[in-house]
Amino acid sequence: MSKKIIQVNKNPVYEIGMISTVFSKDTEFYGDLTFKKSLQINGYFEGEIISDGYLVVGEGAEVKANIRAKTVIINGTVHGNIEAVDKLEIQTSGKLYGNIRTSKLKIADGVVFEGKCEMIKSANKSTDGEESTKQESA
Repeated sequence: MSKKIIQVNKNPVYEIGMISTVFSKDTEFYGDLTFKKSLQINGYFEGEIISDGYLVVGEGAEVKANIRAKTVIINGTVHGNIEAVDKLEIQTSGKLYGNIRTSKLKIADGVVFEGKCEMIKSANKSTDGEESTKQESA
């Protein structure tokens, strides 16, 4: 009789769902990084990150990069500017040294944040429907 091997995915799960890719604590990455779904960095990253997905900086991770993503969750240390199109969360162990541009911001107690913050309008909100209604009634 053969044994069945069951592989359990141990990637973290957040309210956004399960993380697709995880860079472990032993990982060092240098350069430009793009991805579509979700990524958690638990190691060291230096460069630039651009994504339409979710980025999680894990506890103990160090990221030296300018970041543009849909949602960013910080538990580690980030040195660089962040543009989170949808939402930015900085958890209790998070440290951010850089400027923020986002439509939603959540900062926990005990966070280290050195920089400026600019709140932007959500990409989901549009006034096109209102404008076309006004033109039709005129």
